Amino acid sequence: MNMATPKTTMLEPLLRQKQTTCPYCGVGCGVDISCNVSGRTTSLDKVTGTPEHPANYGRLCVKGTNLLETNDLSGRLLHPTMAGARVDWDTATCAVADKITQTIAEHGPDAVAFYVSGQLLTEDYYVANKLMKGFIGSANIDTNSRLCMSSAVAGYKRAFGEDVVPCDYTDLECTSLLVLTGSNTAWAHPVLFQRIQRAKLRNPDMKVVVIDPRETETCTIADLHLPLKGGSDVALFNGLLQFAHTNGAIDELAIGEFTQGLNDAIASANKLDAKDVASVCGLNEADLATFYQWFISAESAVTFYSMGVNQSSAGVDKANAIINCHLALDFISKPGCGPFSITGQPNAMGGREVGGLANMLAAHCDIENPEHRENVKAFWQSPAMPEQGGLKAVDLFSAMDAGQIKFVWIMGTNPVVSMPYREQVESALKKCDMVVVSDIVQSNDTLAFADIALPATGWSEKDGTVTNSERRISRQRGIMSPPGEAKHDWQIMCDVASKMGFSSAFSYSHPSEIFDEHARLTAYKNDGARQLNLAPLAGKSHAQYDAMAPVQWPLITNSDQTLAPVRPFYNKVFSTPTGKANFIAVKFTVPVQLTSNEFPFVLNSGRMRDQWHTMTRTGKAPVLHAHTAHANVYIHPEDAKALLVAQNDYVALSSKVSGETPCIFPVQIDKRQRRGDVFVPIHWSGEWGSHSKLAKLYAPATDPISGQPELKHGAVSITPHEFLSYGKLFISDNVQLANSELNIVNVLSEVVECNGGYWAKQLIENGLGVSIASQLTSQALMTGLLEKLPKTWVCYQHKTTDSQVLICTYEDSFCFMAFFGTKSPSAKPKYDVPNSWIDSALTQSFSPDKLANFLRCEVDEAFLNGPVVCSCFSVREKTINKAIAAGCSSVSELGDTLKCGTNCGSCKPALATLINEHVTPVGDVARESKH
Repeated sequence: MNMATPKTTMLEPLLRQKQTTCPYCGVGCGVDISCNVSGRTTSLDKVTGTPEHPANYGRLCVKGTNLLETNDLSGRLLHPTMAGARVDWDTATCAVADKITQTIAEHGPDAVAFYVSGQLLTEDYYVANKLMKGFIGSANIDTNSRLCMSSAVAGYKRAFGEDVVPCDYTDLECTSLLVLTGSNTAWAHPVLFQRIQRAKLRNPDMKVVVIDPRETETCTIADLHLPLKGGSDVALFNGLLQFAHTNGAIDELAIGEFTQGLNDAIASANKLDAKDVASVCGLNEADLATFYQWFISAESAVTFYSMGVNQSSAGVDKANAIINCHLALDFISKPGCGPFSITGQPNAMGGREVGGLANMLAAHCDIENPEHRENVKAFWQSPAMPEQGGLKAVDLFSAMDAGQIKFVWIMGTNPVVSMPYREQVESALKKCDMVVVSDIVQSNDTLAFADIALPATGWSEKDGTVTNSERRISRQRGIMSPPGEAKHDWQIMCDVASKMGFSSAFSYSHPSEIFDEHARLTAYKNDGARQLNLAPLAGKSHAQYDAMAPVQWPLITNSDQTLAPVRPFYNKVFSTPTGKANFIAVKFTVPVQLTSNEFPFVLNSGRMRDQWHTMTRTGKAPVLHAHTAHANVYIHPEDAKALLVAQNDYVALSSKVSGETPCIFPVQIDKRQRRGDVFVPIHWSGEWGSHSKLAKLYAPATDPISGQPELKHGAVSITPHEFLSYGKLFISDNVQLANSELNIVNVLSEVVECNGGYWAKQLIENGLGVSIASQLTSQALMTGLLEKLPKTWVCYQHKTTDSQVLICTYEDSFCFMAFFGTKSPSAKPKYDVPNSWIDSALTQSFSPDKLANFLRCEVDEAFLNGPVVCSCFSVREKTINKAIAAGCSSVSELGDTLKCGTNCGSCKPALATLINEHVTPVGDVARESKH
C-alpha cells in the first residue's frame, strides 16, 4: 500500500524516479522508486531494484519487492506523547533534556543509557554517539547490533587490529570453495544467495559446503552438508587447522611474513584429533575428512558466516577459529578469499564506523586507547570522554533492573522482543525512572513501557547513508515528507542536546553536514593507521551529497581525481602495532545453556523467508504473511513421536528463566531438524500472539569478550498442551474501520487469553485472521465472542456435534467468520478451513448460497491447494506438485509454467526441494537449484 495523499493541484502528475537503499538486511540493495509528483504532493508508485547498484544489480527479494505494501500510515506514531497523552515537541524534548540533566546531577552520567539500532542511518548513529560519549560523558550507549555481529567485530579486531570485513560480494562469485556456516543464506540474504547460485552455474567446479545443524533451503546448492551440533564450531575449525598442519598444507615461512602466533594456535587446535572432532560435532568422519581435504586443496576459499557463529557464548572464538584457517592457508587479502561476516541489519556496519557499540569510539578508534580518546575529544571539542567501555546490551538491562540505570532512550529497536531473558528486560523497564522510545509505530512490545514516545521518520522519509556488509556506503534518500510531526532521529537528538546547553556542537541543518564531520573524523590523525579513512568523501556540498553514488572503502583518489576502492590489507599489512595479523589460540568450550533431564531439548532460532526482525514493517504486508502465518516450533519426527504430538498439535516450551507462563506453538514436523533440536522463528511477539514471546526462553548467557547473547542454543522442555476447543476467526478491514470501538485484540485477550487460551494473528489481504486454542468449550467460546460483537451485525450460526460456525454480515457484506471445534488441527477437522477461502469472501456481498457454504465449511476446490510457496504470484504447493508430476523437472520449467520463482526468486530453493522430493535423486538437488 503506498502513501496515497489527495491532489492539491489540477496539474497532470509527473512521474519521477528516485534511487535509495533497501531498509532490510545487510546486503544493502539499491532500490529505484517511481514517484507521482503533483504540485507539493508525492506518492510512491512502483519499486524495482537498481540495475547498476553493485550490491544487487537490479534484483530484490520478496521483502524488498513489497516495500510499498508496508509504507502506508496505518499504525504510525505521528505525534509525541507523554504518559500516553499527545504533547508538542518542545514539551517532550524539554522533559527528556531535563531528566538527563537531573539524572547526571543526582547519580552521575553512567546512570544514563541509550539503546540504539542498526536501522538508524549513519548520521543518526554519529549524533547519538557524539552526544552520549562526548557530552553526556558515558559509554552506556549500546545497540541491537550487539545481538547481531559484535562477536564478528571482536574477532576481526583480535586478528587484524581493526574491525574490517576483508571481503566483498564478488569474492562469493569467484572463489573455488565457499563455506556457508551459521547462515541460512537462502532466506536471510536471498539476493546474495542468488548471486552464489548463478556463480555455481557458471563454474560447475565451484564447491559449496553448508555447515548448519538444520538442513535448510541453503542446502539446495550444497555439495556437502555438515549438520554439526549447535555450538561446536570452534572444534570443527580447530580440527581444520590441525588437519592443514598435519598434512603439510601450511607454508609457515610465507605465512610468517604477515602473521604472528601460528604455533600457539596450532598447539591449542591439536588438543582434539579428527575422531574427537567428529564426536564433539556429531558428524560423520568421512564427511569431515572430505571438507578438510577440500579446504586445504582449494585454490581459494571464502567462509561466509552469520548469526549461527556470532550468537554464541563462544562467538568470538568461533570467528577467530575461522580466521585462523584463512590466515594459515593464505586465503586472505586476494580475490575469492577471506572470512566474510555477513550482517543482518541495513546499517550495522555504519554503526560500527561511528562507534555504535559501548566498547568502541567513532572512526574505528578504541575507547581504551588514551591517544584515541584524546583525539576524538579534541576533534569534537567535547567536555567529556569516558575512559572505559560502557555496559553492553545484556549487562545494560541487568543494571537497569538493579536500579543503576535511571534513564534510558531506546531508538528504532524493540528490545523486549529481541533481547534474551524477557522477564528481566520487562522488569528493568518498569523500574527505570524514565523510558523514552523513538520509533515509527504506535505500538510494539517495548512501547508499552514508554513514558515518552517520540515519532521518528522511516524508510522513504529518512535521509542519510548506510553501509552494507561489504563496506559499501549508499544513500538512503528522503523521498516523502515526514508524516504528521515525525522528525529525523538526528534532529530529535540535536534538539535535546541544545536544551542541555550543547547547541553549538549540534547545530546541524542537513545530514550532509553530519556526514562531512564523520568523514573528517575518520581522517583526523589517522596517518594510515586505520583502514577506515573517508577523507576523499569530506567536503561535499548538499547537492553533491544528495547525488552521491554508492562507494566502497578503503578508498584511493586517482590522478584524474576519481575515487576507486582498494581491497583491505591488499599489501598484507594489518592494523596491528606490528602490522602483522594475529593468530588467536582458541579452544572448544560447551555452550552455557546446556540441556538437562528437566530441559532436554536444544532451542535454535532464526529468520523466516518473508519476515524481518519484529515485523514492525513486514508485518504490514498481507502477502508476506502468506508463506508462514504465525510462529511454529519445528521438531524432528522421532522427537514428535516420543512426545506423542502430531503436525499442528500445540506444545508448551519452558526454560529455567521463562517464568510461570510458557511459550505455546503449533508443531511443524520437520525431518531436516537434528534429533533433540527444535527451531522457532524470531519474528513473532506479544503484538502477534498471546504466547509468542520466544526471547523469554533464553537465559542471559553471553560471550565473555563481545557480550553477544547465546541465541542459537537454549535449553527447553517441551510438553503437549491440550485445549478444550480450537479454531480460527476472521474479520474484514472494512468492518474494523466502520466499527472503531471494536478492538479485536482486546476481545481475544478478554475471551481467550484470560481464560488460559492461545491466539495468534496474521494479516490477510482483506482483513485479519486469528488462530485460537481455548480452555473454554466451543459453545462457551462462541457465546463469549457474541457478547463482544457489535449489535448492528447480522449473525448466523450452525452447530454440529463437534463444531460451531458463526458468520456475520454488516451492510449486506460478509464481515466476520468464526469456526470452532473440539478436535485439534492435527486431526484435520472440517472446521479448519483454508484462510485464503475466507479472505476471498470478506469483500463479497451476502448471498444465501455463499452463506450455506460457509456455515457447512464446504470449501471451493480452488482453495484446497496447500500452503503458499511463491509469495509473489501466490502459487501453492499442490499446484507445484501437480506441475512436477506433469513433467516439470527444473525450477525454470516451473517458472515457465506457473510463473513461480520468476520475480524476486526467493522461492527458488523451495521449488528445488519440491522437485527433489518428487523426481530427483538426492545428489542432484544442487544442479536443480541453479536453473
